[in-house]
Amino acid sequence: MKRSLLAAALVAAAAVAGCSSGTETAAPPPAPPSATAVAPPVIAPVGEPLPGIPALLGAPTDLDGPLAAGPGTADPPAGLLAQDLVVGTGQPATADSTVDVRYTGTFYADGSQFDSSWARGEEPIQFPLNGVVPGFAQGIEGMQPGGRRVMVIPPALGYGSQDQRSIPGNSTLVFVVDLVSVS
Repeated sequence: MKRSLLAAALVAAAAVAGCSSGTETAAPPPAPPSATAVAPPVIAPVGEPLPGIPALLGAPTDLDGPLAAGPGTADPPAGLLAQDLVVGTGQPATADSTVDVRYTGTFYADGSQFDSSWARGEEPIQFPLNGVVPGFAQGIEGMQPGGRRVMVIPPALGYGSQDQRSIPGNSTLVFVVDLVSVS
């Protein structure tokens, strides 16, 4: 089972890399083999505040532009936290879905941005949910196209103690994700 998940992650990473048009594009990288769940996700509906979600920088409901999160204001959560900002309509994403998203990723510790499809001026990025870190996949599951969600991903559901590109090991990550489509 672990080999098939790792193989799926490698195939997904190769597919994303193979879609490059000469400029580097980034999608959330595949999960490291040692990532495991630490707690079930906590996903709050629109308007229900969730302790541990950082302040948002921008207009939360403007899906025509980026939104980023500031630094966390409490100890980082041990499990996945997510807050719906906009609820979409249509077929919700499942663990087996392929999704098209726009996103901005920041560090919980200081709010600095480490990645943004918006900043690169890209069209939505497509990838299978079974090919990304568990927290990112679990955070998108249940979202519907046209939705926007902020997610706080602890290291155990992200990259653990491994450095990944510009993300130091043991980092708590915050993503604001716009789900464009589900297939």
